[in-house]
Amino acid sequence: MHELSLIRGLLNKLETLVLEEGAGAVKTIEVELGALCHMSASHFREHFDREAPGTVAEGAVLRITENLDIQSDNAASILLREVELEPDV
Repeated sequence: MHELSLIRGLLNKLETLVLEEGAGAVKTIEVELGALCHMSASHFREHFDREAPGTVAEGAVLRITENLDIQSDNAASILLREVELEPDV
């Protein structure tokens, strides 16, 4: 599944970020879905909610924006816009 590999890639990236920063977990994640990325916000959230448990992103707030501009340079992309980390306790 294409969607599953995208979500797992995101979770791997978040795991690396948490390790590099010495953080405890991910608090918030903001992603932008391009108009031509072939994934709706609800579909993205569904896959994320299924895969996040047991990872550094478990319990994180997921914010999704949809860029509807098909002329955008990122129209076919899913972009990680912002990540807020929780300190390691």
